[in-house]
Amino acid sequence: MASSEAAALKDAGNAALNAGNFAEAVERYTEAIAIEPTNHVFHSNRSAAYAKMAEYEKALVDAKQTTTLKPDWGKGYGRLGAALCYLNRYEEAVEAYEEGLKHDPDSAQLQSGLKEAQSVEQKQANPFADPNLLQKIAANPQTREFLKDPTYMQKLKELASDSSKLGESIKDQRIMKTLGVILGIPMDFAQPGANRPPSPPKSKAKEPEPEPEPMDTKTDEQTKALSEKALGNECYKRREFDAAHLHYNAAIALEPDNMMFILNKSAVFFEEQKWDECLEACQKAIEVGRANSADYALIAKPLVRMGNVHVKRNDLASAIASYERSLVENRDSNIAKKVNALKKRMKEEEILSYRDPVKSEESREEGNKKFRKGKFADAVKEYDEALKRDPDNAKVYSNRAACLTKLASFPEALKDLDKCLEIDPTFTKAYLRKGKIHIMMKDITQASTVYEKARSIDPNCEEALQGLMECRRLTQNLTPEERRANALKDPTVQEIIKDPAMQAILEQMKDNPDAARTHLKNSAIAAKLAKLVEAGIVEMR
Repeated sequence: MASSEAAALKDAGNAALNAGNFAEAVERYTEAIAIEPTNHVFHSNRSAAYAKMAEYEKALVDAKQTTTLKPDWGKGYGRLGAALCYLNRYEEAVEAYEEGLKHDPDSAQLQSGLKEAQSVEQKQANPFADPNLLQKIAANPQTREFLKDPTYMQKLKELASDSSKLGESIKDQRIMKTLGVILGIPMDFAQPGANRPPSPPKSKAKEPEPEPEPMDTKTDEQTKALSEKALGNECYKRREFDAAHLHYNAAIALEPDNMMFILNKSAVFFEEQKWDECLEACQKAIEVGRANSADYALIAKPLVRMGNVHVKRNDLASAIASYERSLVENRDSNIAKKVNALKKRMKEEEILSYRDPVKSEESREEGNKKFRKGKFADAVKEYDEALKRDPDNAKVYSNRAACLTKLASFPEALKDLDKCLEIDPTFTKAYLRKGKIHIMMKDITQASTVYEKARSIDPNCEEALQGLMECRRLTQNLTPEERRANALKDPTVQEIIKDPAMQAILEQMKDNPDAARTHLKNSAIAAKLAKLVEAGIVEMR
């Protein structure tokens, strides 16, 4: 179990991460790790923060450390798999996700990550899944004519979806020659020992000929489908949505394997605000695209549109999930920014929806009860809850500061009191509590300043007067060196000493003691000199 200090740093890191402040999140997690270097959760969280910053190598180091510290924690392997995916090491990512599922077989995150990594790995391992395959074949004079044969086209389609079928096509020289074109390797199909025709005599080098124009390899159906799409686009621009649907439907019927026509149809649904139909069309486009080895950037498009639908429905969690899925397919900085903005908005809405002054007061009263019983740590938790419910309640900050003082957490208590006075600058009790803390921290000068401030608000405040008397008593007991050291912590004293005019006056008084009488006639200078005398910085006889 994490110590309270480390846990607080982790919570601060989580808050920064959710707010999109990734660098700050890394700093907080790093501080937590410095306290508890063997806490796997801290390394896991920092891995997530590094990934958000696109520091994927660092994310990988932390993810590996997470699985080392906690080998049976499924989420750690999820972090590892994600980092490896970002580094395009999909084979290792698959292994990481599979290992994670051994420990957490019901994890939807691990299952989804495994599926995505396997999909990308399969595409990378299959040369026939190249989205530019037909253009490469058409550009090569050795393979260009093959495209006219429907049986050849069918084989290409089968190999794109399943490269294991290559063994069945090894005797087809067209396929082997195509493989050579894809890989950039000349394929020699002559059998061993066969008589080869003699090489023709070398002739004089010919002038280079211009590259032939690329052949139009589209079938009649594809040409008609593109024509229908163009008509649909014109109708879409004119907001003639019924007509646009008809043309896109015709394009889909002519070329059902082209996901872009389905995506066009989803755009029409989006404009019509038919959200369910739009989501269904986007999902269909993804399925068709995957089945036909579409480019990752194309697969990302319907996922982004699904995210847009969820935003329109104010379903921010689903929108973020869709956008993040699109980022797995294709890293787009604009979508990444949108995800961060949505997470920040979601956090803000969550905080706002949680606010309830009535419940805040109930938690504050419960904290007061625990404070009176001496259960200070438990009281702090109640005050924490009260501030979540009502973050602008000055009283709660003051109450929590009292608890933190009892726990000797003086810097944190002072922060709470500063926040309290920021909300209500006339909160006398907060000044009194600050004065006590400064006395306990042996910062007498600051304590005096705070008590003086309390008296300026309430001249009849007996506790402030007693505090000032205590400060004077403590000051008298200090050695001259201690008095000066204590005084130099006071910002007012620091300002006086740094003032060039006062430096000149002090230098003049050192050489000519009678000059002090002249300067004391100036009330502003006299007040500053009195402050320095009180602090023990200057002695006057």
